[in-house]
Amino acid sequence: MNASRSAPPEQHLSSLDLELEAHLDALEAQGLRRSLRRVDRRSGAIIHIGASSYVDFASNDYLGLASDHRIAAAAVDALGANGTGSPASRLISGNHASHEELERCIASFKGTEAALLFTSGYAANLGAIPALVKKGDVVYTDKLNHASLIDGCRLSRAEVRIFPHRDIAALRQMLAADTGFRRKMIVVDSVFSMDGDLFPLDELAEVAEESGTWTYVDDAHATGVLGERGTGSIEHFGVDGRIDVVMGTLGKALGTSGAFIAGSKTLVEFLLNRARSFIFTTASPPAIAAATIEAIRIVQDEPWRRDKLRANAERLRSALSEFLPEHCLESSFSPHILPVVVGSSARVVQVGTELQNRGFIVGVVRPPTVPPGTSRLRISSSAAHTEEQVDGLARHLTQILRDTPVA
Repeated sequence: MNASRSAPPEQHLSSLDLELEAHLDALEAQGLRRSLRRVDRRSGAIIHIGASSYVDFASNDYLGLASDHRIAAAAVDALGANGTGSPASRLISGNHASHEELERCIASFKGTEAALLFTSGYAANLGAIPALVKKGDVVYTDKLNHASLIDGCRLSRAEVRIFPHRDIAALRQMLAADTGFRRKMIVVDSVFSMDGDLFPLDELAEVAEESGTWTYVDDAHATGVLGERGTGSIEHFGVDGRIDVVMGTLGKALGTSGAFIAGSKTLVEFLLNRARSFIFTTASPPAIAAATIEAIRIVQDEPWRRDKLRANAERLRSALSEFLPEHCLESSFSPHILPVVVGSSARVVQVGTELQNRGFIVGVVRPPTVPPGTSRLRISSSAAHTEEQVDGLARHLTQILRDTPVA
């Protein structure tokens, strides 16, 4: 005999939920409400969602390594040997030999004395910046820096000076005008992820050396991509040994997960003792470290991936600049990120949806990530894309934007 089931109790929204629902409704009305997109499987540049497949131009998988079978095999081998997790912070009992091997590998790859692993780029910036500067210090930050850099600077309680985007002259004037601070540090992205432009690190190094100011560079979108050897923006600009702190991520071009700070042995030892997001965080699984070691090997051994990435990006940039010049931003050389400005939040969502209907996934970026009125498609090239896929995206996007002009 089946037991009868009573109806679930009526749900009453609390005052918290009522206020948050109103906020969500306001976001919906402005075209700013976000939701998750489930991806069931990834194979190269193709992602599978349910029974449908799409060409992915939205991810940061710049070298096509996120689904590389060799990296997966390295992780599987390490899982069999070491299990799934690190059940403690690295300063307790979570420090594994593979973590230390990866740090040596990263330092060698980046050309620094040492490196320290973090669980994410956000955690690295929120841990390292407040450890290095505090109340009584001053930090200079580019207007378009990533949110994690902005939050790290705020959390430090140092005086924060925001200078116009990539404006070295304005930065130099600020540095000359500020006196009485204990420490000064300049914090910038090397590649700005929404516009795809580069910060001139050669000029940054010069102005920092003139003023005796520390430098902190977020190399997340350059690691694995820029430079002849793919080591990042430091190599690209020829400023080896002239940048004090370099942050990089493992979950973009390297196709795994986590992040690092690279620099001197003294810097790494200091952060190991003072960066709260390192000290108080459970270590990442050893399998991720093993996978990343293999990823770095591939990046070094297969330069054709960078060549293919650059060729794909140039092919797409050339087509869109020709057919949609009013939508394409002029930016410094970036081989992998192309912003296409649409205008209103509602319109960019419509364009992104229509592209998905035609088999393409692109980044749909709205305020507060970008300023109001500049909502855009963030298109990421990959070495995994074929010429046919690149041409198809350019053709369909041109058709969509020509049929329905920018709002």
